[in-house]
Amino acid sequence: MLFNPLQIGSVSLANRMLMAPLTRARASAGHMPNALMAEYYAQRASAGLIITECTMIAENTSAFVNEPGIYNAAQIEAWKETTAAVHAKGGKIFMQIWHAGRAAHPANNGGAPIVSSSPLPLQGDAHTAQGKLPQATPHALLESEITPIVQAFSQAAKNAMAAGFDGVEVHGANGYLIDQFLRDSANQRTDGYGGTLAQRARLLFEVLTAVCAAIGSDRVGLRLSPLNSYNDMKDSDPQAWTAYLAEQLNRFDLAYLHVMRADFFGLQKADVMPVARAHYKGALIGNMGYTSDEAESAITEGKVDAVAFGTGFLANPDFPARVKAGAAMNVPDQSTFYTPGAKGYTDYPTL
Repeated sequence: MLFNPLQIGSVSLANRMLMAPLTRARASAGHMPNALMAEYYAQRASAGLIITECTMIAENTSAFVNEPGIYNAAQIEAWKETTAAVHAKGGKIFMQIWHAGRAAHPANNGGAPIVSSSPLPLQGDAHTAQGKLPQATPHALLESEITPIVQAFSQAAKNAMAAGFDGVEVHGANGYLIDQFLRDSANQRTDGYGGTLAQRARLLFEVLTAVCAAIGSDRVGLRLSPLNSYNDMKDSDPQAWTAYLAEQLNRFDLAYLHVMRADFFGLQKADVMPVARAHYKGALIGNMGYTSDEAESAITEGKVDAVAFGTGFLANPDFPARVKAGAAMNVPDQSTFYTPGAKGYTDYPTL
């Protein structure tokens, strides 16, 4: 089943092994995509679908210093090298569009303030262009300040299509801005964007409405992480949260729903994939810790429609070929995940 084609919205995938979004911090100054990034993604074009690293929808929202953006004409033009390279190898590629919210830091953004659902800072220190610094307290967005952010997501989607992408994935996971509204550990608002699950989901639904109107829902995916405690996140009832969102998302007729099934740190445990499958009627993508054998079984049994692999593709540009051949896999070098240059990025060997 892993090698069977899959239709997601208006996009046809050659197989069901997707490359999960992976922050690699190789963009050039000004959050510019570059030739090295084009080479990296083109090497991995045998994925059924590549989902890019999180990409900034607006300036002054940097969380990783060297992540790419999609908010100006120069970035749109520079991304064309990546999309052309992937398409030349027969691949499909979606851009993950993203606002970091409180996970950004003023030191990465010329001193610009950071924003979130509530004025709650992340714990500990931030990695910034100036070294480790204490996390900053975010400004709680006023209702009047939310509309421009929704518009920025919509414009980013249009920009991604202008750059040649096959679609976009809205980043609603891992403790970034949309997730900071969705989950109750971060959202302590008492207005129309807080309190009930329906009100906490309001920003997400407004973003999806705007992005779908901009480029067509058949080219829009969404990533959620009901359990991941990364960036100090938690929800008091992740299974009810998953059920509600999965049910509500049916009305958007998205290309897919991409669910991270676990917690990076193992703090929160629940079985959310069956909940998502029971309530969501569209293409469901599972992610986190799947072996190729488990992925094959999960697809065969109808638990998911496809699986997104992260470090598998990071360390193995030809991951599908290795799965097919039963070949040994390269071991990912964690010390080079976020370092500049080709080492640990484009120099992993193929079969």
